[in-house]
Amino acid sequence: MIAFFIFGCLIAMVLFIRHDENKEKDCRSKKLATKRTMDEKNKKNSSCITPHTERSAPGRNWELFKNIAANSSPPEIDTSGKENVEKKSISCCRKPKKIYTFKPKLDTTLQLIGETEEMKKLKKKLTKLVAMDCEMVGIGDGTESMLARVSIVNSHNYCIYDKYVKPREPVKDYRTKVSGIRPHNLQNGEEFQIIQKEVAEILRGRILIGHALKYDLDVLYLSHPRRHLRDTSKFKIFKQLSDGKTPSLKKLAFELLGREIQTGEHSSVEDARAAMQLYLLYKNKWESEFYSRR
Repeated sequence: MIAFFIFGCLIAMVLFIRHDENKEKDCRSKKLATKRTMDEKNKKNSSCITPHTERSAPGRNWELFKNIAANSSPPEIDTSGKENVEKKSISCCRKPKKIYTFKPKLDTTLQLIGETEEMKKLKKKLTKLVAMDCEMVGIGDGTESMLARVSIVNSHNYCIYDKYVKPREPVKDYRTKVSGIRPHNLQNGEEFQIIQKEVAEILRGRILIGHALKYDLDVLYLSHPRRHLRDTSKFKIFKQLSDGKTPSLKKLAFELLGREIQTGEHSSVEDARAAMQLYLLYKNKWESEFYSRR
């Protein structure tokens, strides 16, 4: 009887030990499976996220960048071909990224029309300051001069008057290499009396600027008040460039304006513009010296 009892106890102990072993084995298997699952998940996540863009890293704007990238659409381009680029800076990672959105430019047609109208007004405006230059041809024995062309510009350097003059006497020398005058220019020119009257009207009450104005006024048979004359050939500062002698307009333009003029045939419009620019360059000093002598 005792033997049967001891045998039963041994069998029970064996069964209990096997149950514990099976239970421990099951726990070990579950832990291993859980670890394998976690490893696979971490491996998958690590392959998708590169360094410096980790979503949980502090200071990153990953969610903002993700939303922008997902919602971004191609830029809309106006069919008129006019584009205006507006830049917006967005902080992404460490360097700001720029996103460009396109908007049509404002129509500049009205602005251009306004500028054109303003330019037209300036071109026609008769200002207080005017610069004049004349081209002449030879008559008599060829050494005497007769008016062939007269040009006047305003203080904005726009030409407000430019006309050729019909000859009153036979022309002996057109002086084309210097004057640029040719026979057909004078044949299609205006009568001298009309030119003289129109120029006198323009000059009345205005300051006249030019280079060696005496010769221009002589061929026009006009006079002008001395207080209203500004002759670039007589200005003291300009004379210093030629050691006190009368400087040429060509030399003054090159030395003071940095421009080359009179390289071939002369242009009275170009010469008048050069004289005006030279005067405006030294206007304040010129006027202060002029009035200090009076």
